[in-house]
Amino acid sequence: MVIATPAPAEAPPARTDGGEPVDAVVVGGGPNGLAAAITLARAGQTVALLEGSESVGGGTRSAELTLPGFIHDVCSTTYPFGRTSPFLREIEARETGLGLRWIDPPFSIGHPLDDGSAVVVERDVDATARQLGPDADAYRRLMTPIVDHWDVLGPEILGPFHVPRSPRRALLLAGFGLLALQSATSLGRRFRTERARALLAGNAAHSLIGLTEPASGAGALVMLASAHDDGWPLVEGGARRIPEALAAELERLGGRIETRRPVTGLADLPAHRVALFDTSPRQLLAIAGDRLPARYRRALERFRYGPGVFKIDMALDGPIPWRAPELALAGTIHVGGTLEEIARSEFAVARGRVPAAPFVLVAQQTLFDPSRAPAGGHTGWAYCHVPNGSTADMTEPILRQIERFAPGFRDRILSMSATSPRELETYNPNNVGGDIGAGRMDLAQLFTRPSYRLFDPYRTANPDLFLCSASTPPGAGVHGMSGFHAARSALRRLASLRDEPA
Repeated sequence: MVIATPAPAEAPPARTDGGEPVDAVVVGGGPNGLAAAITLARAGQTVALLEGSESVGGGTRSAELTLPGFIHDVCSTTYPFGRTSPFLREIEARETGLGLRWIDPPFSIGHPLDDGSAVVVERDVDATARQLGPDADAYRRLMTPIVDHWDVLGPEILGPFHVPRSPRRALLLAGFGLLALQSATSLGRRFRTERARALLAGNAAHSLIGLTEPASGAGALVMLASAHDDGWPLVEGGARRIPEALAAELERLGGRIETRRPVTGLADLPAHRVALFDTSPRQLLAIAGDRLPARYRRALERFRYGPGVFKIDMALDGPIPWRAPELALAGTIHVGGTLEEIARSEFAVARGRVPAAPFVLVAQQTLFDPSRAPAGGHTGWAYCHVPNGSTADMTEPILRQIERFAPGFRDRILSMSATSPRELETYNPNNVGGDIGAGRMDLAQLFTRPSYRLFDPYRTANPDLFLCSASTPPGAGVHGMSGFHAARSALRRLASLRDEPA
């Protein structure tokens, strides 16, 4: 077995079309930067997108990290909002579409337990509830009203804070909010069985905060509802296909993309009327801090980042040998045992300690997309949460947790690549200290990312500069909605500039 740090994907030729003046320049070519640029271009604005790396994608890239022919997703891999995000759905509905082939594992989520059984999340709420025995009715009562109204709740959650004009929407959001603002451990008291409580905890851990903290329940509800509504699909050929498709759409609309174009100051930008930054607040300060008022600068400096992640990618000579056979049909596996075990692990991370038995997220893409590995080969993708910037090597604890529920798993590893939080930040500077959530999503920053500009968090204190990264609402995820909303804010500014007297 070979352990190596990730190598960058093979670099395509640099893409540049010059430095002509534009209406809008977008700094950063992750999904949100691409979404912002596309939204602006579709509104008839001239747009240039600048990306410092060899290719666009941010945290949505793929590469041969282990052995030739094994395609690993470097960061994100499954997409709860990949088809239901209003931004992506509108593009897919057009005649040209994005040309992506979405793959749906039979079960979105699996959660193994020590008795050799597992709970799996099916699209149907009732089918999932039937696995929970005495807690079946409690699960239905919790999830059915949310899933039945997800066509309203989903788009509302994927946007900034606002007061809905429709009384029905307001009531639905208020009801959801009363549940979502609870801690995961409080929600867990609705259930009597270890199975139901463990299922809730694994989904709540996506919030990247302690399970006893207020609003950690939101992670569980959103993850479960999205799994029931549209599943957690993956993309044939790897995560890289998403930014490739978005880049092609932007160029089709007349936008220009320049890669290998790092930006260290506003002087690096072409002449423009507005600028949007798919960056962390820390990067925005470094680039444009001298153009921002002191009070706003201090707000960005106070922005808090969440835990980091330690990730391993594996080339395997066969599928992961889970004791529970139904897990071979699940795209994502939550490994961590009971609610109490997961809560202890996440509590340790929230307090700046490295957990001895971490909660581990596992994805097994090649079970459903064999194009990612040579015949007979498989990829394994796993990470755990650690304190921000941690230097601890979590390879062994991750392997030990997987082996706990899949005896013989280690024997299937051909090669392995490990990525520390610092290496993840080097690869994608938006992930400060390895924080893939782009900022802590606790109650204090749930609605006020990155500062207390509640109704338009994308517009900075400089009216011509905008933040469009996952450090703004709705936060992390490959949905493009932060970029979409920031672009709409920028369009309002562009309209006001046109209306100003010469």
